[in-house]
Amino acid sequence: MNVSTRYALARPYVLSLDSYARLTGVHPELVRRLVAMGLLEISRDAQGRLWFDLTQVRAMARIQRLHLGLNLSYASLGLVVDLLDRITELERSSPRPPLGGEPRWT
Repeated sequence: MNVSTRYALARPYVLSLDSYARLTGVHPELVRRLVAMGLLEISRDAQGRLWFDLTQVRAMARIQRLHLGLNLSYASLGLVVDLLDRITELERSSPRPPLGGEPRWT
């Protein structure tokens, strides 16, 4: 039996709550609220501290863009973000029309 073991070469780079808040320009209390609403993905350590992956910087930029650009409340953002993610998923899974024109339906 061929068993393969993988070892991480480096610890993943994560941001503490304060570092994340400072980097994104958002107050830590608002970050906590967004985490509680499920808009940001986090991991917790044994002491219960919040840790953010770098992908969550992009997620915060999206949240801020929707909040400010479309004047959406933070409470409604969960639904909007979910719908946008579903649309993206459907677009990726749908077949592409042939190059050079309209899709053929026959």
